[in-house]
Amino acid sequence: MVVKMTRRDAMKISATLVAGTGLSGCLAEPKVETKSIETVEFAPLPKPKAKRVVVVGGGWSGLSLAKELKLLSPTTDVVLVEPRFEFVSCPMSNLWLVGNIELEFLTHDYLQGARNHNYTYFNATATGVDKDKSILFTTNGAIKYDHLVFATGIDYDYSFWTDDVELERRLRQEYPPAFKPGSEHITLRNKIQNFKGGTFIFTVPAGNYRCLPAPYERTCMVADYFKQKGIDAKIILLDENNDITIKEEGFHSAFKDLYKDIVTYIPNSKIENIDLDKKIVETEFDEFSFDDASFYPHVRGSKILEVCGIAKNTPYNRLEGDIDPVTYEVNGYSNIYISGDARPMGFSKSGNTSNTEAKYVANLIATKIENKPNIKWQSPVTVCISLVAIKPERGIFIHSEYAYYKDKKAFGFATPVTNEVWQGKMGLDNAQYAYDWANSMYVDMFGNV
Repeated sequence: MVVKMTRRDAMKISATLVAGTGLSGCLAEPKVETKSIETVEFAPLPKPKAKRVVVVGGGWSGLSLAKELKLLSPTTDVVLVEPRFEFVSCPMSNLWLVGNIELEFLTHDYLQGARNHNYTYFNATATGVDKDKSILFTTNGAIKYDHLVFATGIDYDYSFWTDDVELERRLRQEYPPAFKPGSEHITLRNKIQNFKGGTFIFTVPAGNYRCLPAPYERTCMVADYFKQKGIDAKIILLDENNDITIKEEGFHSAFKDLYKDIVTYIPNSKIENIDLDKKIVETEFDEFSFDDASFYPHVRGSKILEVCGIAKNTPYNRLEGDIDPVTYEVNGYSNIYISGDARPMGFSKSGNTSNTEAKYVANLIATKIENKPNIKWQSPVTVCISLVAIKPERGIFIHSEYAYYKDKKAFGFATPVTNEVWQGKMGLDNAQYAYDWANSMYVDMFGNV
């Protein structure tokens, strides 16, 4: 029996489909827009009565920053520029892939967030910036700003696998990673729920990808789904890293004790070739055949940063934000900031991290606007609950702040607290905590209905 999306689900997600390529899709040519001020067509927005802050990107970071800035500086005019018509959460989406939650749990109203927190939601795609004149260009007109924040997240980087444009097109379209919400998730959900049996491949990239435990959680969710449905399936998880990158004890024990007949975990699996016609993946050491797959490549900063000339190359995730890691200011431009998954620091690219980081950046901007003393650096907080089973739901978690380690010249976990016991009541409580956390975060970003 073929599992299909309901019309209601299709309508719910339609805006994300329309915006499919997000900020990167219409920004193929990396050049900064500059126009004479007299010829600029400005967006249909009222003239601000005070300072204006424009936030580009309505993900976890952008939403949190817009809300917090209005809280700290109520007279500031805050405009959130976002091409999607509704928010669909990536955190918790692994549960939707296997049918454990409804789409409504992930889907939220941008207009509700703007109403409840008194900022402006402006439906448009950013296309460039004149940094000297402080003008952001969008598909619905230009916006003059006093401060500008890019919270535009990630893009995928397939160049580590191929320079073949057709292969990349097929990988994106036929085997999407589903780590950018919307159409990719629908495709992967249909793959999982229509799978008849055989070998299903997932991959884990090297570097600081979004979100570190998610590929392992997804493997557990899908393995449990196949198990519950009685599908004769094998999952191969090809990990480019030398071991599970986070909560390794919990995930290793789940693979061993719950899914030993389904999941084969293979570390140090750097992909060297993918043949989609023959359905074969070649790594440095082996070759794997598959019946279906979801290929997760390396990630990079969103391409709008490159277009605007505010990106820099970094060791693993190329072309992330060129910023001061303490002030989040773009180097050379003290009124432009980059927050969230596009930043170059080694923080987790995850929801709670982006939410807490955005509040610090909002505080920095509010301090400038309100002419208050500078504040000290505040660490983001990573709270990450991963489910390892769905019937019953059982989970593991980590909670940590960050510190800068001079010997490594990098940020890393400073106060990690983990609970990787998924067995018994502890695992059941951890799973419930995931729902409690998500609900509290949705209220924080959007307010109550």
